[in-house]
This record gives sequence, C-alpha cells and structure tokens, in this order.
Amino acid sequence: MKAIILLATLKNKGRSNTEALVEFFGEYLTKQNIEFEIIRLASHNILPGTYIHMNTKDDWPEIYNKILEAKIVLFATPIWWNNHSSELQRAIERLDEVYDIILKGEDSPLDGKIGGVIVTGDSDGVEHITGNIANFFCSIGITVPPYTSLGVIWEGHAKNSKKTKAQLHKYYKRNYAKDAEAMAESLKKAAK
Repeated sequence: MKAIILLATLKNKGRSNTEALVEFFGEYLTKQNIEFEIIRLASHNILPGTYIHMNTKDDWPEIYNKILEAKIVLFATPIWWNNHSSELQRAIERLDEVYDIILKGEDSPLDGKIGGVIVTGDSDGVEHITGNIANFFCSIGITVPPYTSLGVIWEGHAKNSKKTKAQLHKYYKRNYAKDAEAMAESLKKAAK
C-alpha cells in the first residue's frame, strides 16, 4: 500500500514546519506498513492552469501519475492567512480536470483513493482548511474517512521561530502521537 504526500510548504529547501510534521507522521505510516513518498511541490516546476497536461512541459503530469499509482493521497500545508498555501492551491487547480471528467458523466480516475490532511500553523485555520480540502477531495472522487486529519497549531510554528527539527519532533511526539497513530490506522483501514 502506498501513500503520496503533496508537501505544500512555500520553501523549496531548508527548514519547514510542515515537512517536520509530515516526517513525524511518516513514522506512523511506516508502522502500518504503508509506503509513502513526499513530493515537495515548491521544488517542482508546476505551471498555473486547470489541466493535467498543458501545452508547455512541466512537472505536474509526472506528479499526477504518482497520485494515480498511490492508494492514499495526503495534502500537507502550512496556514497562510487562514488558508492553505499557494503551492497547494496550484495543485488543486491542476486537478480541476478530474472534476471536468466527472461532469461529463465518466468515473473519476481517483475513485477508490483515500484522502487525508496535514496542517501546521501558529494561529487558527486548521478546521477551515481541512473542511475545504475534504470538500475538494469528495468532489473529485477521493474518500475522506474519519480521523484522517492532523492539525498542529503552536507558537513554535511562527514564521520567525528558530525551532529545530528535533525540537519540533519532540513536541509532536509529546502532544500528537495518539492523533498521528489514529490517523495512520484509519487510513490503512479505509484503504483496505
């Protein structure tokens, strides 16, 4: 069983709170025998648009193929002004063609896939973002089972925070281990 995680940090390299939470959560996927691949969207050339294949070559078709090959699709995003990141919005826009397929009366190419959401921030917004992404998943044929969101709001995620990855992981383990475990278990159960 394989999961694909679209990591929507705005940073194409370097320290990322969202990446640290994804890596922490990855330990729980591994315990459930779920392989996973993290795709850092900011490190790829993804053009704006609403189609999977554009007239100009970019990295989205390859990423889309990885989504098709996976059983579990996870969106991981920081909160920016009470919304998901612009990197995630671009991925959502490129997946709009799946909705076009459904509107034509055809089955979604994503039917049977299981979805989940990972969110980091230092202020409110987790519920809003999770709701929007769950709605989007449901609109394109991805099932969102219960307990498949992991949101961490903490001042240690502030933009100017100097927390190390080890400090972040220690905080997550102390406060979110049960949530991460429940999410991984729910994803596996639903994917079976």
